[in-house]
Amino acid sequence: MTNDERINLALEDRLPPEELERFQAEVVADPNLRAAYVERAWLHGQLHAERDLLRTLLDEPAPAIIRFPRAATVWAAAAAIVLIAGLALWRNTADLPVAILAEAEGCKWAGSDLPTVQGSKLGRGTLALAEGMATLQFESGATLTLEAPATLEIIDAMHCRLIEGSLVANVPDTAHGFTVDTPEMQVVDLGTRFGVTASGLGSSHVLVFEGEIDVATGASKKRLTTGKSLHLGHSPPASQHQEVDRSPEAEGHDDGWLSLPTSIGRGKDAYVRRGDPDDLTGQHPLIFVKHTELAAENERRAYLTFDLASLPAGAPLDAELILDVESSGLGFSALVPDSRFAVYGLTDDALDAWEESSVRWNDAPAFSESGLDPAKAHKLGTFSIRRGSAPAQIEFSSPQLIDFVRQDQNRLATFVLLRETGESESQGLVHAFAAKEHPTARPPTLRLKFDQDR
Repeated sequence: MTNDERINLALEDRLPPEELERFQAEVVADPNLRAAYVERAWLHGQLHAERDLLRTLLDEPAPAIIRFPRAATVWAAAAAIVLIAGLALWRNTADLPVAILAEAEGCKWAGSDLPTVQGSKLGRGTLALAEGMATLQFESGATLTLEAPATLEIIDAMHCRLIEGSLVANVPDTAHGFTVDTPEMQVVDLGTRFGVTASGLGSSHVLVFEGEIDVATGASKKRLTTGKSLHLGHSPPASQHQEVDRSPEAEGHDDGWLSLPTSIGRGKDAYVRRGDPDDLTGQHPLIFVKHTELAAENERRAYLTFDLASLPAGAPLDAELILDVESSGLGFSALVPDSRFAVYGLTDDALDAWEESSVRWNDAPAFSESGLDPAKAHKLGTFSIRRGSAPAQIEFSSPQLIDFVRQDQNRLATFVLLRETGESESQGLVHAFAAKEHPTARPPTLRLKFDQDR
């Protein structure tokens, strides 16, 4: 029995249970068979929807002077089926495939109303990518690489809407005029390669890797060429953040664990950027971290200080640093591999007095152009974030972290967060973590475990 025959029998509920189970397993394992099944299921659904019209056409009597042999009747029925399929396609042009999900290896989806199997044909609808990177090939010739977390609405072969997230577009001459909308702007391609991001915090960013684009923002229009970018919108101001003053006791005991966010006591968090020494970042809802040797001015580091004054007496048994990963809306994951981050602890207690409201790149604690001054900062360990991974919570712990907290003398602990992994192009992803000013996410938190019997 051929695959076509098995697909038809499965759609008509005529496969024996044991054969159906084997067929389902093969569909899951074979991407080509999955694609064929999805396409046939779509056609089957359209024919079912037009069944009344099909009956009308097949039952209409022929003129009395004409006699069709049985074989001709069969061919007439087949022709009617083709006609019905054509009518269904004509009546539902919005559902016609306009793109193919060319690559979706390792992707996780949430809330999509389009097929998410690699090789599936895509019509108008929405794709919601929760994890991974997916490549869409449009019939117009345009190719989009969608970076999680992202939500994309496909409108037609020349038009899509990026509701949230990031994408990189490669648009050949055949797709001249391909358009990407975001909540803040409309990007019209003029034969180019570009990247677009739309942040849930209310901003959009577009960068031209090569070629030209037109960007429309309301009634105005601007042309961008190779290397040019445009950022629209802004992050919510710090005043929108309703900070809750929580002491370790208010957090409660969980098998001896106490939580210290940067939002209590003398806690503080900020990031510094090499290329913008006058940018004050202590009130930003996101902490940005980036490493690049291709555009040194975009290098960023983060500083986190925790107030240990209210902790119980005695050395902690365990410790972990909690960070909420967020979408930055800056740069593109497709240009950065899986990334490794390093956590350092400041060993000079005098450096804990850095000011969140005024810290800059050149005067940041343990500053060094090559990284951090090894006499003032000690590496506590590393963690990794996979390319295209969804926002998640990092739980970092190491023996060095525990020892660092135990050896603290002034009841303040300051950590420096660096990205050690570089990038293939200068506009690679800027990683982001929630700061204490973030309106919804958890601030950087140091969790410490104590002996409950003390």
